Amino acid sequence: MTTSRRSFIKAGGACLLGLTLWPAVKSFAGNNAGNIENPGAPAGKRWGLVIDMQKCWPKYQEGCRDCFLACRKAHNIPDIADKEEEIKWLWTEPFENAFPEQEHEYIAAGIKGKPFIVLCNHCNNPPCVRVCPTKATFKRRDGIVMMDYHRCIGCRYCMAACPYGARSFNFSDPRPYIKEIDPAYPTREKGVVEKCNFCAERVDLGLVPVCVEACRAGALIFGDLEEPNSVVRKILSGRYTILRKPELGTHPSVFYLV
Repeated sequence: MTTSRRSFIKAGGACLLGLTLWPAVKSFAGNNAGNIENPGAPAGKRWGLVIDMQKCWPKYQEGCRDCFLACRKAHNIPDIADKEEEIKWLWTEPFENAFPEQEHEYIAAGIKGKPFIVLCNHCNNPPCVRVCPTKATFKRRDGIVMMDYHRCIGCRYCMAACPYGARSFNFSDPRPYIKEIDPAYPTREKGVVEKCNFCAERVDLGLVPVCVEACRAGALIFGDLEEPNSVVRKILSGRYTILRKPELGTHPSVFYLV
């Protein structure tokens, strides 16, 4: 069998391209729990987020949406007006919807009806991971629950299993709904599920999630829940916090100060 010079050059070029793209593919589309964070990333046993709603509400009433806009821009989240097809990574729900198990007729006036920032809870015991037939959703060793867009077959089992409504399905091609695509993060396709990823691509570089960085009120605090001296641990030990649906045993990594 003989190989022409042209065929040889084509094959060599394809191999070179593959080697060039592989780190990016591996970073954004880890295929299982073994393919985790960058080995050089800051150590974190379990990343978590504390949301101080007392700091958030005044800015929110003034019209501040910095965290939402930063998240949307950084992750190429499409702006779809149809509520049935919108893609949500970070959004708000009234107290009664976010914490239905704690809602009652005598709830404090300062909380009733107030908007709460909600997102994927990056549960320590995530039901979405258990039901995914292709391992498209998996939990890293540092607690971040990820999505592999390439493995997702659109079965939506994870959406049915998530008790927080934190996952969205792309019923159509989302790219026409993105005003300005950021090439630093991959766009998705029709037929896949997506959600907040705690900005794993930033965490692996030693940065905080973009929503935390964008928050002018200092209402979002990110850190290692397993590190006793971390800021989040000090806050949790000194202030009363609530969790979303703790009775389900999913052990969320997002805490709320009210």
